[in-house]
Amino acid sequence: MTATSFGTVTVRGAFVRATLAAVLLLAPLASLAPAPASAAARKPGAEAAAPSGTAAPSGTAAPSGTTVPSGTAADWTPPLSTRGRWIVDAHGNRFRLRSGNWHGASGTWNGSGSAEEDANHHAGENSGRIPLGLDRAPMAEIIAGFGEIGINSVRLPFSNEMIHDSRPVTDRAVAANPSLRGRTPLQVYDAVVRELTAAGLAVILNNHTNTTRWCCGVDGNERWNASRSTGAWEDDWLFMARRYKDNPRVVGADLYNEVRRSVWDDPNWGLGDQHDWFAASQRLGDRILTEADPDLLIVVEGINWTGIPVDGFAHGRPTLEPVRRLSHTLVDSGKLVYSAHFYDYTGPNHSGATGLGETSDPRYRDLTPTELVDVLNRQAFFVTAEQGQHFTAPVWISEFGVGGREETGAAPRAWFENFVDHLIRTDADFAYWPLVGWHEDRKGNGWALLHWDAGGHRMGLYDGDDWRAAAWTRLVRATGRTGHVDPVARWSMLSPDHGDFVASRRMRALPDWNPGARKAVCPDGQRLLGLAHTGNRGLCTDVSTGPLTDPAGTHEVVTDERHVAPGRDWASGYTKFQCADGRFLTGYSVRGSAVSAALCAAAPAGTLGTGGRTVWFDRSDNRGPDPRGGDFAHGHYKGQCADDEYAAGIAWTGRLGSARTPDALYCRKLG
Repeated sequence: MTATSFGTVTVRGAFVRATLAAVLLLAPLASLAPAPASAAARKPGAEAAAPSGTAAPSGTAAPSGTTVPSGTAADWTPPLSTRGRWIVDAHGNRFRLRSGNWHGASGTWNGSGSAEEDANHHAGENSGRIPLGLDRAPMAEIIAGFGEIGINSVRLPFSNEMIHDSRPVTDRAVAANPSLRGRTPLQVYDAVVRELTAAGLAVILNNHTNTTRWCCGVDGNERWNASRSTGAWEDDWLFMARRYKDNPRVVGADLYNEVRRSVWDDPNWGLGDQHDWFAASQRLGDRILTEADPDLLIVVEGINWTGIPVDGFAHGRPTLEPVRRLSHTLVDSGKLVYSAHFYDYTGPNHSGATGLGETSDPRYRDLTPTELVDVLNRQAFFVTAEQGQHFTAPVWISEFGVGGREETGAAPRAWFENFVDHLIRTDADFAYWPLVGWHEDRKGNGWALLHWDAGGHRMGLYDGDDWRAAAWTRLVRATGRTGHVDPVARWSMLSPDHGDFVASRRMRALPDWNPGARKAVCPDGQRLLGLAHTGNRGLCTDVSTGPLTDPAGTHEVVTDERHVAPGRDWASGYTKFQCADGRFLTGYSVRGSAVSAALCAAAPAGTLGTGGRTVWFDRSDNRGPDPRGGDFAHGHYKGQCADDEYAAGIAWTGRLGSARTPDALYCRKLG
């Protein structure tokens, strides 16, 4: 969500520090403020098979004349991957994530008082450290309800603490599923995953919190490493990815939920420190794909909050805005999905707080429909709308929701209708929060789409008195794009800003080819097409050729002018690292800001031409009249070969006043 500042806010003075601490501790960030009575159960920035003989639920059929698509039909083939802005199945057919959140395993305890008392859990709903509702309804009934409301996938939150929690769940927590008695929370989570996928649903694992408590304020869960080390967080993820590797309908790893400010520190996107969410998610995504499960989608959420929620101080929701300037390049280009969350009571610069911590910034529900669309596009939807960019990827709105029967406010209702309209208009992937809640006498958690009371009676979205039913039906019935999606050209950013950025599986498996230097390498099959004069950024692509690397070929590290033919000095007076004929630039290395070496890969015979031209970019941009790939080095001069060319050399100078940064590219025609 929109930010006024992406970096860490430096605050000086005892008074300001004390004010900040009070604001953050008493009015938690990211919408953990007390909810209005009508929305008391909102999501703040929120086994064995079921016993045989359980009856199918009744009373939740869609209104007469209304149908919703089946969420349980296994009409798609895993694994999932991406093609440009679309998620596709193994056959290349579009798979739209029509999802919901089944929360509980990440915790519902508010953090004070006995965790055994329901009153100390969010909205009075005690999940018992497992997905909510297993005390009230058989698992088969809950999952059947998901199918009836038209979802095809479930975001399934968990906490790091849950993974290691050896305490058996209480009998009460699984009262409606007695076969789960005596199991640990992780074993119950296993059973839920198994039954969801057996019903044909896709499952996205979501690391929601560090500790098993309600999210998302200043609660020890602000960052992936708030309550544990980054190393422990990575180990937990590798464990979970490997645990479900043999279940092909476990399709995604949602790395962490709502990264946000702690009392004293902001997260950031690219500073290279221990709070750098970009670097942490990039590293873990690559580790999951190379060490645990290459089939998983890697879901990276934007930053949920930075700054101090006080008028006069910089604060806001960066959401996915930083992606425009710095995007991920995973070792498998077709596995990245970005995500974002939107609720009516928050805003592009509003934490969602009421009272202490509330600012004068507008909430999303305060915006006109036109203003809302402009803000949503700027904060997240540009990632899918702008094609052929280094950041182009699917965007999954993995949380949105609103109060149901008890929500009478005109503004929240209008916001929900307008937001659903935008999801339909943009053909977006989505996940509603939450799917499951409690009710007593048809009152309680109004946010869930399906509710059960203590007697096991279900209150459903389509019981006739839930105002959201029409909008929800419109959303899940929206056709959008279907069928086969053709492969598209990939554009990938290289950013060795603070260390190696090797996106090639092949090169990662080989010894260090330039020890002591920071190395950047394109994903396998892509070629280097652009470089920045300063800042070390690069741009890779497979445009015009598709995968280019010769699988049987070798690579060469070039640190001199051995391949510059006599009479073909393409940058007179400059040092040139040039690939041999039949090879193309696929990477480079730097020491500080200086070019250190060029990495050249072999291409299949006949795919590379030999005639070339020099593209200078030491004094201005030189990227052609309509360059694709986007601004891969914001604020720096950039050079880029044409789409039908490949880069075969880098020129630089060590003369006085130069930092030995790239000054020119040698661009040659493809064969």
